[in-house]
Amino acid sequence: MNELLTFFGSWTWWIAACVLLILELMAPGVFLVWLGVAAAAVGVIELAIDLSWQVEIAVFSALSLLLVLTARPWVLKRQQIDTDQPHLNQRILDYVGRKFILETAIVNGRGSVRIDDTLWDVMGEDQKVGTWVRVTGVEGLRLTVIPEPK
Repeated sequence: MNELLTFFGSWTWWIAACVLLILELMAPGVFLVWLGVAAAAVGVIELAIDLSWQVEIAVFSALSLLLVLTARPWVLKRQQIDTDQPHLNQRILDYVGRKFILETAIVNGRGSVRIDDTLWDVMGEDQKVGTWVRVTGVEGLRLTVIPEPK
C-alpha cells in the first residue's frame, strides 16, 4: 500500500478525487461525490502536513464516513420536490378515486372501462355493463374498482 500511495507522491489523493468524481458522473446517485471530496480534502491536508499512508487512509475513511452520513439527509430532502403533478411518471395513479362506466361487464373479477380513448382492465366484484364504478387502487396495469352507490 505504501508503494501505491507514494508512486504518485502528493498527487495520489488528487488523482483519486478526480477518478471518484468522474465515476460519479457515470453512475447514478449521489455517493461517490462525497468520497471524491474526502479524497480532495486528504490531498489538501497532505500539502500542509506530511502524513504516513496509514494516517492518510484513516483520515480518508473518517472524512468519507462523516460526509456520507451528514449529506444523506440533505440529499433525501432535496429529492422530495413538491410538484403539481406528483404522478407524472405513473399517470395510472391519477385515476384512483375517479368514477367510470363499465365498458365490459366484470365477470369472474375481470372487466374493462373506457377512459378517454383507451380500454383499461379492471378487477372487482362482478358487475353489469354500464354500471358506475369507482377506482380504489392500482395493481400493475389493472385498476381495482368497487361499484359506485346510487
